[in-house]
Amino acid sequence: RPAASSAASAFLRLRTAPARPLLGRCANTHRLPPPQQHRPFFWKGGDGDDDRGDRKKGGGAAVADAGDTKKEKKQDGEGTPKGGDGDDPPAARKPRGRLERPEPLHRPSSSAEGASPDGADGSDGPSDPSDPADPSSASAGGSSLTEMGMGEYAPRYPHLLALPVERRPLFPGIATTVTLTDKTTIDALDKLSAGGNTSYVGVFLRRDSRLSDPYDPTPLLPELITSPDQLHAVGTFAQVHRITRGGHHPQQSPDGEADDSDDDAMGDGSASVLLLGHRRVDLLSVDTVGPPVEATVGHWDRLSADPFGSDVVRALSNEIVGMIREVAALNPLFREHVHYFPTRVDSNDPLRLADFAASMTTGSAPELQGVLAERDAEARLHAALTLLTKEREVSRLQREISAQVEAKMTEAQRRYFLTEQLKSIKKELGMERDDKDALLGKYRKKLAEFAGIPAEARAAIESELEKLASLEKNSAEFNVTRTYLDWLTDLPWDASTPENYDVSRARRCLDANHYGLDDVKDIVLQFVAVGRLRGSVQGKILCLAGPPGVGKTSIAAGVAEALGRKFYRFSVGGLSDVSEIRGHRRTYVGAMPGKLIQCLKTTGTNNPLVLIDEVDKLGRGYQGDPASALLELLDPGQNSTFRDTYLDVPFDMSKVLFMCTANVLDTIPGPLLDRMEVVRLSGYDVPEKLAIAEKYLIPKSMLESGLREKLVEETSEEEKQEEDSDEKSAADSTPDPEPELELEPSPDVYVTPEGVPPSLSIHTSSVESLVRWYCREAGVRSLEKHIQRICRKLALQVVAEREDTPLPPRTARGTDSWTVTGDNLDEYVGKPPFTTDRMFPDAPPHGVVMGLAWTSMGGSALYVEAQGIHRTADHEGRPRGGGKLEITGQLKDVMRESAKIAHTVARSFLHRYQQGNSYYDDRDLHVHVPDGATPKDGPSAGVTLVTAMLGLALDRPVRPDLAMTGEVSLSGLVLPVGGIKEKVMAARRAGIACIIFPEQNRRDYGELPDYLKEGLEVHFAKDYKTVFEVAFCEDDLFDK
Repeated sequence: RPAASSAASAFLRLRTAPARPLLGRCANTHRLPPPQQHRPFFWKGGDGDDDRGDRKKGGGAAVADAGDTKKEKKQDGEGTPKGGDGDDPPAARKPRGRLERPEPLHRPSSSAEGASPDGADGSDGPSDPSDPADPSSASAGGSSLTEMGMGEYAPRYPHLLALPVERRPLFPGIATTVTLTDKTTIDALDKLSAGGNTSYVGVFLRRDSRLSDPYDPTPLLPELITSPDQLHAVGTFAQVHRITRGGHHPQQSPDGEADDSDDDAMGDGSASVLLLGHRRVDLLSVDTVGPPVEATVGHWDRLSADPFGSDVVRALSNEIVGMIREVAALNPLFREHVHYFPTRVDSNDPLRLADFAASMTTGSAPELQGVLAERDAEARLHAALTLLTKEREVSRLQREISAQVEAKMTEAQRRYFLTEQLKSIKKELGMERDDKDALLGKYRKKLAEFAGIPAEARAAIESELEKLASLEKNSAEFNVTRTYLDWLTDLPWDASTPENYDVSRARRCLDANHYGLDDVKDIVLQFVAVGRLRGSVQGKILCLAGPPGVGKTSIAAGVAEALGRKFYRFSVGGLSDVSEIRGHRRTYVGAMPGKLIQCLKTTGTNNPLVLIDEVDKLGRGYQGDPASALLELLDPGQNSTFRDTYLDVPFDMSKVLFMCTANVLDTIPGPLLDRMEVVRLSGYDVPEKLAIAEKYLIPKSMLESGLREKLVEETSEEEKQEEDSDEKSAADSTPDPEPELELEPSPDVYVTPEGVPPSLSIHTSSVESLVRWYCREAGVRSLEKHIQRICRKLALQVVAEREDTPLPPRTARGTDSWTVTGDNLDEYVGKPPFTTDRMFPDAPPHGVVMGLAWTSMGGSALYVEAQGIHRTADHEGRPRGGGKLEITGQLKDVMRESAKIAHTVARSFLHRYQQGNSYYDDRDLHVHVPDGATPKDGPSAGVTLVTAMLGLALDRPVRPDLAMTGEVSLSGLVLPVGGIKEKVMAARRAGIACIIFPEQNRRDYGELPDYLKEGLEVHFAKDYKTVFEVAFCEDDLFDK
């Protein structure tokens, strides 16, 4: 709300409330009357200055009403109120100071000018009979009369108490309220106004307003200054009408002075001062910076501006009047100003009109001060018009915002009222029941549809329905119960999906998206066959274990498709909260059932295929152990009565077919692993990867890149009609047709779209190079990424050639051919990260042996290096070291133990082979496995470590084409290991021709395909003697 509206409210209170003779008339004279009607008026001093409304609250100190002459005579024989200082003779008064009022003028009490005409002295009508200025009510002889004036007729004191103000200056003819916080300044104003004296101050706007730095934490008292430069040079000469301390009206003592005895109880030390501006003044000098501030001012003479003398002034005045009415029409806050505009401002006075227009705006302090300091009428009108124009735009924006908010609220309320009326009408007509009744009816209808629901679950639902009927809709318990019933009634208690146990269909579904993996497919087909005989495949939990990218998740989806079941997958990798499996307690905010119950609600059947992914990466935290929660769920003997914590009723999970995936089995807890049937998926070898790329990856990537399109055969309407007629005639001629055989769907046919060169292709040689030198992991995920990269670059080249856009050399085609081969493969995917698996192309040095390892990404060939550290004797001839073992290469605990065992076995074997060899006694050994950035662990490097140590001690190299794997015991036995297929593939990639396996892995090697075993010399060792004979080409070593 504009600041000027507070002044208008103050004037309204002054006009309506019974006022003191002096202040009441000054307050009512809120506008400057025309010069020809204004005359100076005089009032008697003393307690007659008190407000009649205040006399009712003042108790015994109030001055008696002038009309009650009997009560006046009883209190004072001469009819003069007590305590007034107006009867003191002038000689008895103290000499006045610089800021004290001058001596009042006197006139006979019989003067007839005590009541002036309406408007001449600021009054609104005939004089009050109780007015002390009335000769009939004045006391006889000796009363002092004070000269008072309004506007230009106000006194012209050269020395004033100055009040610095913030934010807005005070305009002449305008009343405003100023809050003072400095006690010294407030006491000085009280002293000036003591005894009913009329006091005047100079009001000046501060230059250093707080608005210039709103983030300054330093408290700023407006009435305190430190330099005269802090005040503007032009201010307003104002009359003090009222001083109110701490938000209360000041109390008057019996002698007419303010009673300060209980100031502390009246407020917080601040005071509110009502000021009425009279004329502009110039700040000539600041005599005292105070507090209080005392200043010497120069009063402005009345500026005359003839509205009819200049067309510009008259046009500006008319525009301001019109703008005031326009702003008042837009903003209701300004209508109060316009309502009192004719009585407060003379529209024929352009200067007063500009002051009034500026005072009613919310302009900034510099803009308002500019209007106050302007002497020229035309310039002042221009400045006021600019402020009014800004106020109009702000009012328009405010009205638009208000209209938008009101429209939204109106539409929402209208919709709400119409909805409630519609509900009431339907309820009266019996077309709709109450919301609670509708909910209860819905739940009971669902409950009636369940035929196989357990008795405990039915009893729980009935109990919750009775509880819901007794609850209020707005209660929190109502929503909790409603959510619980929603879960109970939405579960598929007896809804099952029909299963398909067709073995041939299952085989086609598995072969459609997966190449190879014959072992896994056979196990799945066995489950289908058992289901065909028994009618169900429940009671089995499969765990697909293998490296990433071999198709574990897609195999599970294919099994669900083959069986005709719904498929649901959720990952438990990093899961550490047991509530995700078993659900939360209903007492918690936001409680929900576990993942398994959510799965059943999502699929809408009680026999889906649920894939629990990454079961080997289960976490464990303070919320419990999720692996332990899975024990009941994956146990065929217990999951028929699985009880979720949220539902708290049993649910039969035995119809659900569970499948799990894992990369390694070592991290799966033993009890959980015991409940699963593990199906191992080994990595793909080179021929399998080539076939997968040719049949699946390349067509898929080209289709996604826009280089190929599916061929869709369109059938015309005539052909469809002919087919329908042929089928109808065949049906009529054959009454009992034989059952149709389900034919295998024809493979998709891809064609080259228009604009793509027909010769664009990816040759087999490029795929083979990708498999050998770029993508050596066990799966095909990296291979697919490289093929997609090639297709994207081919698409860029096709589009660039079509649009004749030049490409940089690294992106442009290096040849004219559109076929990607092994020769130009590096132009599309860069240089190969792998060049060879052999650190030593020729024979390795002494103490270096190649071992075969299995990782989660497939097989790998690793070298084991051993080196002796010779230490010289000390000064006494004693050896400094010997027999110590140093191990590096980021080996984990299991492999470190294998190295220590291998050291012991090597010393024992060397003692049997060469009894006089003291190599291990004289030297320390340092064993290192290269590629130290990769952590290595496992028990399959024992024979490799022993061979490397013996080769160093015997100073003999091993066969250059040899690789081995196997764990060794302290007695020299070679123990079996895993990952035989991956290790064979790693050996073939490295060009190895001779491999040593443990004897107990002969069966695993025999199950490998023939193309993997072709050209390999394989030896199976039962103890380390066989390994030594093969590695060092020794026959009948200990028979010599």
